[in-house]
Amino acid sequence: MSPEETISPTAHYTGYVWARNGLSHPELRTLEGRVLFEALRPLMTVNAMLGHPTLESYLMARHTAIDRLLERAIREHGVTQVLEVACGMSARGWRFTRRHGRALTYIEADLPGMAQRKRRALQRMGALSERHRVLELDALRDEGPGSLSAVVADLDRGSGLAIVTEGLLGYLPTDAVMDIWRRFASELAGFAVGRYVSDIHLAMMQSAQVRAFRVLLSGFVRGRVYMHFEEPEDVIDALQRAGFAGAEVTPAGELALARVVEAWAR
Repeated sequence: MSPEETISPTAHYTGYVWARNGLSHPELRTLEGRVLFEALRPLMTVNAMLGHPTLESYLMARHTAIDRLLERAIREHGVTQVLEVACGMSARGWRFTRRHGRALTYIEADLPGMAQRKRRALQRMGALSERHRVLELDALRDEGPGSLSAVVADLDRGSGLAIVTEGLLGYLPTDAVMDIWRRFASELAGFAVGRYVSDIHLAMMQSAQVRAFRVLLSGFVRGRVYMHFEEPEDVIDALQRAGFAGAEVTPAGELALARVVEAWAR
């Protein structure tokens, strides 16, 4: 199964969750997302009644935490350009460009099928412009068309760039994550300011309840969900080995399973 086929179900599900919680636009809420959400609603309702985490609570926790870190990078660290890798049906680009206007350039990037669908949705919303566009990107590609270096080639290296990933790393083996991080660190080092923001899973949080949650998520995406690191220090060490100058791992709200990471190139 291709990466696009594996990740696509969550892209639709998450897009529907964000829309129903007021963080999106109706054009980014797909029929596939609604069908998946309704199929899982009975199980999620039971989980909530038992005090267990639900996919919806997890997704909302990590999404809003990433938003906070990105907003801080823009307001406090001089970021004026954002690249959201594996953007799916996220409305973050729409929300942030509306908030910051011409002060921000936002590039949404994904595999060809998802990028095409996202571009059409944003066109219907009237949201596309020179400062908000959608490009094709394969995060696993080293060079050439559709690679990270090709996507950032036209950005202003005298300004700050933030790269955002959400819901991507868990579907990739550790060596692929390290390769992606090395590419991110290398490209971000060429900008006046370079920040990276992402969600991250930690093995230290793996209670029986959380392990059951991961099994559910694996079945949902029809593929394995990887656990790469034991503790926050392992994530920070790996990011520094990949070429980042430093990093910090913090909780994403009160949900134990959700963590976010911010790394900087300088």
